[in-house]
Parts: sequence; structure tokens; C-alpha cells
Amino acid sequence: MRITATYATLVFITLLNGWSGSTQSAQAQVQTSPMTIKTMSLPSGTANDSYDATIAVAGGIPPYTFRTSNLPAGLTMDKSTGRISGEPTSGAVGVSRVTIALTDSSKPVAKVAQTTLSLGVVESLATEVCGQLSLGNNASLNGFVPFQPTDAWVTNISTAPLDPNSSKIIASSAFAGSHLHHDWSTPADGNYGIPYVVVDSSTTPLVPISVVDYASESDVAAAPFPATAPIEGSPQNCAGWPDAYLGDAHVLVIDRKTCMLYETFNTHRCNGKWSASSEAIWDLTRFEKRPYGWGSADAAGLPILPGLVRYDEVASGAINHALRFTMAQTRSDANGGYFVEPAVHAAGNNSSTYNVMGMRIRLKASFDISKFSKTNQVILTAMKKYGVILADNGSNLFFQGVPDSRWNDSDLAQLGAISGLNFEVVQMTPKWPGWDSATAPKSAAPVILSFTASASTVTAGTHVTLAWNTSNDSYAFIDKLGGVRGSSLTVAPMATTTYTLYSTNQYGRSKKSVTVTVH
Repeated sequence: MRITATYATLVFITLLNGWSGSTQSAQAQVQTSPMTIKTMSLPSGTANDSYDATIAVAGGIPPYTFRTSNLPAGLTMDKSTGRISGEPTSGAVGVSRVTIALTDSSKPVAKVAQTTLSLGVVESLATEVCGQLSLGNNASLNGFVPFQPTDAWVTNISTAPLDPNSSKIIASSAFAGSHLHHDWSTPADGNYGIPYVVVDSSTTPLVPISVVDYASESDVAAAPFPATAPIEGSPQNCAGWPDAYLGDAHVLVIDRKTCMLYETFNTHRCNGKWSASSEAIWDLTRFEKRPYGWGSADAAGLPILPGLVRYDEVASGAINHALRFTMAQTRSDANGGYFVEPAVHAAGNNSSTYNVMGMRIRLKASFDISKFSKTNQVILTAMKKYGVILADNGSNLFFQGVPDSRWNDSDLAQLGAISGLNFEVVQMTPKWPGWDSATAPKSAAPVILSFTASASTVTAGTHVTLAWNTSNDSYAFIDKLGGVRGSSLTVAPMATTTYTLYSTNQYGRSKKSVTVTVH
């Protein structure tokens, strides 16, 4: 007979006491000890990736027998050890309520215990369009181009018709008297430009961003801002905290796990906390439309990063998107000024200029770029093929890039020989001068048909599925979770949390909240 340590101890004690009861009686005494399943929650899994978790048990008499039901497809449980392993399938994404039943070897009656736990499965990173980006400050995007081939930033406009006002606009002093100017440099030459950082929110936690000026026109949500995220202009920490004007002070963060871009303007960092004048979230898998009349981290209401010149793409031999540029004056009126697609917002400062936000210019096809360096030819080819979009007020014909020690500042300066007269204006939509806040189209804001949680009351760490159904939206985010796509997401709250879903299109925004109570 195999004697367990617990049983042997009990027999020894009974002999010392002079008790000569039977083995069966001693075994019955052991059966009074409780048996419980100690595991209170299961770790989440990733589709098509290995999973491993073992159910912990206390009390009872081994060996144990485990039984389970409703495991996600692709997972199995070892009946003798309680180990759950395998690779959940793509069809298992979501939250399963897994029932676990336990039986021990007590005699004459076995003890039993049972519990039901949530097991969440999230999508594989491999399904994300930009999952292969390098990590770090100004990291390589490894050929990834934001948005889809038909979206505004990546449309080939080399043969698009000219705007009827092209000659008049280019003949104005703003263009005729200006030359192209690259607005970035190496650190040695001043570190000009707009930096960015690539993170992975699997390891970089989301933190709150306090939006102090334009919250009503912002995507106010937690974002994966690392403590060392580069701020344009490198302002001092805690300078004028939380809302003094520090200049553009943009922060651009790409989350490669979700393929979301977070951009802020006039950004402050102090003792690990962040504040900004505005915040915008962009789904890099498709071009979003913010509400007409709303800015972003940019005056035109556009994303910044997709229009920057980056060293990694120039080194690859091609820039496959439009660039962004500034002009000192853009057309104003009593309603704040004019804008054309893809812009959604104006910042007019002159009522007589011809320039309008969103206006796209291109380098003339006839302009000879053969005398320029290979680097500059890559940049100028993009200006011919994809054009340059007016995105902000600033110095005339300044176009923006990312600071990098590998640039050749003297070589980039050669672009300054190109006059504004070498450009032409692509046909605008709507026709010049475009819309203002009063004349922009008006239609229905998105409708949130439902926003629910799979459980309203849970223990800490339990996986809960948030699910939503929306109509007529362009993009969505959840305040505690950042940008989202699809129709569901798995969370594991450690405290009672209210989640608010914001659904947005070019006509407005809707929101709806759900609370998960943790006890």
C-alpha cells in the first residue's frame, strides 16, 4: 500500500495515543481536510501562439483527476496534472468561460471541487499590418506605409489635373518669392525636425494624457507614451507645467502592437506625467476623417507622421507617400478660414492669400532632378509622384522630416535652389477656396448601437470582453484603452473601471460607457 506523508503522520500520532483504529478509519479522518482549486484567474492567450498554464490545487489526496469544458479551440488539458497547453486558433479570439472540475483520491468517497474561469484569447501580432516595425526613437518602419493605396497620403497624383487657379496661386509672391527648404537636420546641426518613437504596448503601458486646451476636439485617451519619448524641440521637463506654450512640442508615438499612431501638440512632461494642448489617434491601417472644423496635432486636422521625410525610407530608395509643408499665410474669413480635402480644419490668417489648408502641390514633371544627389532625387521624385500637402502655418515652402545623424546637412541644403515657381497646384476638392466651418457638409454623426461587457461584476484580473456595434463611423477609441478597431477587445481590470467608447466621423462624435465592477 502506498502511504502518503499526511497519512503516515496521522497513523504515527494515533499509535502514540494508544488508538488502534483501522486504516479505513484513519483514511476517513484524512478526508475531513478541505480541497480547493487555488487558481483564481487564467492568463490570456494569443491566437496561433503557444499557451501554458497549470491549475493549482490545495488539500485533498493526490493523484487528482481534472476535467474541463469550453476550452478555446486549439487548447487541451492534461487530466492528471491540470496543465492547459496548445495554440489557440484564430477562431478562438474572445473570452471563453472555462469550467474546471477536480476529483481527488480520497476513500471511500472522493472529494470534488469545481470553478469557472475566464480565458481570453487576443489576435496574433502577425495579423497587424505594421507588426514588424523596429522599436525605439526614429526606428525604421521596415517598408511599412501608413494607410491604404487609395487614401489621400498615398495616392499617385502625378497625372492628376491641375487646379484652374494653379497659375494664379504659383505666381503669387508667396510661391514666386520663395524656395524649397528642408526643415530637419542632424543633431550636430541643431537637431531640427519632428521625431517619433515606435513602442509595443505589450511592454509599454498606456498612461493618461491630460489635454488642457482643446479637449473637445481631441481624442482624449490613455496612450503608450514611454517616459523617454522624444519631444520636438526638447523642452525642459516640468517647464511651464502643465499648459504653458512650449512651441509645437509634438510627440509622435506608434504602437506597433495595435498599429495605432498617437500625436500630441504643445506637449509637457513632468515627473512621469504628460499633458498637451491636443491629442489625436490615427488608425494606420486606414485613413480617418476627423470632424469638419476640428484640428489635430496639426492645424489642418491631419496626421503628421505620414507626411515626414524619414531616413529609413530614403535609404530604401523610395518615399511612397505625400509630404507635408507650411506656408506663412493661409486664407481666412469670418468663419476661421478655408480648407480642402484631405484637410478638415483651417487656421486662416490672411483674407487675400490664395493658399488654403489641404492644398496639394507637386513638382513639375519637366523639372530636371538628375543634377541632385541620390538622396535628394528620392525626395524630389516623391514630390512629383505624391505631391506635398499644406498642413500648417509656418515659413513658406518649408517641408518637414525626422532628425537623424545619418543625414548630410550640406547635401539637403541643395534643395534650397528649387524655386516655388517649379511647382503646380493639383485640382482641389471642393473647388477653390474650399469649405469653411459654416459651409462644410453636414450629415449624421456615428451611431453606437451597443457597447457591452461580457460580465458586469468580476474578481480582479478576470478577463472580460468589451463588445461594440457602431454605424457610420470612421474610427473609434476607448478612453482607458486607446485606439481600437473591429468589434471587441479583451480586458482584465484590477479595479472597478468605467470604459467609454468614442465613435467618430467627419460629421461628429458619439460616445457610450460601460462599467465593470471589481470586488
